[in-house]
Amino acid sequence: MTAEDDELLRAVHRRGERQRRWQQEGEPSFGRQLAQIGVLGWIIVVPTLLFTFFGRWLDRRFGTGIFLTAPLLFIGLAIGCYAGWRWMHTQ
Repeated sequence: MTAEDDELLRAVHRRGERQRRWQQEGEPSFGRQLAQIGVLGWIIVVPTLLFTFFGRWLDRRFGTGIFLTAPLLFIGLAIGCYAGWRWMHTQ
């Protein structure tokens, strides 16, 4: 058995587990889906804001304009998007 076969087998098992869970629990309510969208938004926004504020603080401290704010904003956004992607795959 190759690594591709193992990955395919795991994907089939995950799909079957999702199908069984959906049959047991049914379709999520509108409120639950709305809450998930809200959580996903916060997962992305919080790291972005934290890194932006940290970059702004560093720029004020060293007098560098937005030299550190801009890259830290993008780093925070990347971390937030990655965290959101990971969270979506656990749901």
